[in-house]
Amino acid sequence: MKLNQISKKITNKPKRLGRGHGCGKGKTSGRGTKGQKARAGHNIPNRFEGGQSSLITRLPKKIGFRSICEKPQTVDISVLEKRFKDGDIVSPSTLFQKNIVKSCKQTVKILGKGKLTKKLRFKQLLVSATVKKNIGL
Repeated sequence: MKLNQISKKITNKPKRLGRGHGCGKGKTSGRGTKGQKARAGHNIPNRFEGGQSSLITRLPKKIGFRSICEKPQTVDISVLEKRFKDGDIVSPSTLFQKNIVKSCKQTVKILGKGKLTKKLRFKQLLVSATVKKNIGL
């Protein structure tokens, strides 16, 4: 007979508490005497310090807010004026190909620092209000 051929599971039965003095865990059932922890259904959180204000409330809180939203990459109109020809399509992929932005998967926003004299077509881009006025979108 081998251990892997045994079909019946052998497990130790849990110790039955509070079944008289003869069992070894009678009377107080291993909970000591009196107090909150000796009672049924007791639950004291780990942070509880006997009524003293807990460590969590005594420590200073971190001030400020950091957004988890990803910020768009920004591109100025003056850069587009230099790098693109009249009638070109400006999209995140073309900006990435010309090494203007770091990745084509992140959103891109066009900002209005400078002037645009060429006619460009914008696709899948965010555009600031000043750029909309200059271009006439």
